[in-house]
Amino acid sequence: MLKKAGAILLCLLVAGAIWAWFNGGSDLYELQQATSPATVPEDYALQDDSQVAIPPREPHKLQNYNELKNLYWGDLHVHTVESFDAVLFGTTLGIEDAYRFARGDALRNDGGELMSLSRPLDFVAITDHAEGFGLRTRCGDTDLSMMEDLNCWLMQTPNVITFLALAAAASTADEQPSTPTPPGTYRNRLRQAPTLADISICNLNDEDPDRCYRDAEADWKKYQGLADDFNQPGILTTFSAYEYSPPLPASGKHHRNVIFNGTELPRHALSYFDVSNAIDLWDGLEKQCTGDCDFLTIPHNMNKGWGLFYSPFTWDGQAYDRRGWELRQRREPLAEIYQIKGSSECALGVGATDEECGFSQVLPPCTPGQESGCAFTTSFTRQGLKTGLQLQEKLGFNPLAFGHIAATDTHNANPGDAEEWDFVGKVAATTSPATRRMREWPGREPYQSNLEFHTSGGLTAVWAEENTRDALFSSMQRKEVYATSGPRITLRFFAGWGLDATMLERPNAIALATASGQPMGATLNPADAGVASPVFLVWAGADLMSAPLQRIQMVKGWLDGEGNTHETVMDIACSDGLTVDPIANRCPNNGASVDITTCTIQGGSGATDLAVTWQDANYDASQHAFYYVRALQNPTCRWSTYDALRLGVAPPTSVPATIRERAWSSPIWIKAAESNKP
Repeated sequence: MLKKAGAILLCLLVAGAIWAWFNGGSDLYELQQATSPATVPEDYALQDDSQVAIPPREPHKLQNYNELKNLYWGDLHVHTVESFDAVLFGTTLGIEDAYRFARGDALRNDGGELMSLSRPLDFVAITDHAEGFGLRTRCGDTDLSMMEDLNCWLMQTPNVITFLALAAAASTADEQPSTPTPPGTYRNRLRQAPTLADISICNLNDEDPDRCYRDAEADWKKYQGLADDFNQPGILTTFSAYEYSPPLPASGKHHRNVIFNGTELPRHALSYFDVSNAIDLWDGLEKQCTGDCDFLTIPHNMNKGWGLFYSPFTWDGQAYDRRGWELRQRREPLAEIYQIKGSSECALGVGATDEECGFSQVLPPCTPGQESGCAFTTSFTRQGLKTGLQLQEKLGFNPLAFGHIAATDTHNANPGDAEEWDFVGKVAATTSPATRRMREWPGREPYQSNLEFHTSGGLTAVWAEENTRDALFSSMQRKEVYATSGPRITLRFFAGWGLDATMLERPNAIALATASGQPMGATLNPADAGVASPVFLVWAGADLMSAPLQRIQMVKGWLDGEGNTHETVMDIACSDGLTVDPIANRCPNNGASVDITTCTIQGGSGATDLAVTWQDANYDASQHAFYYVRALQNPTCRWSTYDALRLGVAPPTSVPATIRERAWSSPIWIKAAESNKP
């Protein structure tokens, strides 16, 4: 039955593609023509790249071992031609290209545009979809059946229509109705994941599923080998990794990147075809990853997870039990707060309290009965952190005490290419050159629009003693990491009961803070009732290739005695000698601006660095709480404004012309003292 269904699906995909090609009046035909690699040269001829000023590239800078930690930059979410969706979008660049790009080599993408990093990366993980491993391995063989040849043609021929058909087929599998829920609350669904035997290329005869399994192992072994080949401690650290990618309706995401460390890695990359939910993924990986092997998982695009990520349910309808939460605490210490598909920090109208939650958001709050395409309460990291405080009270541990990272999620094999002026889209010829990124398609939802939804992506910053796998992985495990929306903003964040409010005035402030406090990602032990707030030390440095800093903000979440969570956001440091308004808890506007006709920064406002020690006047020792820092830049041009310069047109009015780039620290948690609870 499943074999017949797979063959029927394959035939339908072929029929749909043929129909789209020859039905000249159809929207699908127009879409295909507008995204085809064949029409790239005429589209690229419309732009003048010389209209955008690109800073000169800088070489890699070696850093010696440092007990007080060095800052390293990288990207832990990168796709190449080995991801089947990248192929369908027109990508031809591979794993080795991606490693060379991370090292500092410039590449020309499949839209004809030159891609280059202003500074090489320090570390990278290539995370192609594990669900695609093995499905194209034999496409070069000469003895394939007609059905196998057809599969290879479909999976290797760039065609957006094929991708849309596959996505639609995958996202409707075995959903069962459930009871209604309030708007913005995840509606639990019973789902059943397919197996390799359900895939057309793997179900032609009884031996095929085993063959596909062996081919998947061969592909995964190739990834491990290339990661080892390109690993250069001190210069470029490379991790073996992949993406686990179950689908959700309406292009929703329930994906996790799996990052490995060690020399005895698993033979098989567990995918959606092997395990159907996150709990089984962690459990299966722990069984596989033994001896000199370790791993962690990183969820991404919680904003498009339709409320699933921070709900108490798994993808296939199970409820988390204590063991499931323990696995999550042990194996998922990080979350990807920002990437090409937007910000997952918070959303206006969905439990958020500050205006910056409108940053890189296009999803409106959910309406009654809406199950996709909207902002759910449990779709954002800030709500996940607050839920973690409730679980701390209930379970005695916090399974949602995660740190923040950012990434690109590029499908162009260009890791770390997150600068606004160099954004070439996410998916090869589909979003490159510039005229394709800027095109607005009538009738599409904003979250389906490249122009409205896509950002240039972000970067992960790691504080570690040295640039090696062990040192970087340990820092990720202890959450001494942070995220930026692209610029290389430097950020340090400490807290402690014994920190001195005058510590920043001393030349060895970081050494003192390290000795007597805890860095971002740590948890402070309870204090006695009546003890004042711990001292928080924050220092931020501007990216000199981007823009000066404007302000530092503290985000606090806490749990009251009735079990309810709360949040507040306070500015704690202002640039240009300005002071925080004590009523609004905000810095006055520093007047920073940018000339959008040239993308040059206007005036001399802003700071190259901001530093502050701060205490919470409303600290309550009886409450569980978390604190994290946001550092905001002066405004700069959004990628779409740079593209307008390339095309010689006015910036589009459907999106902001400028962006206020930022950094998000990982939180510091403070446990409530049991003796202090009411």
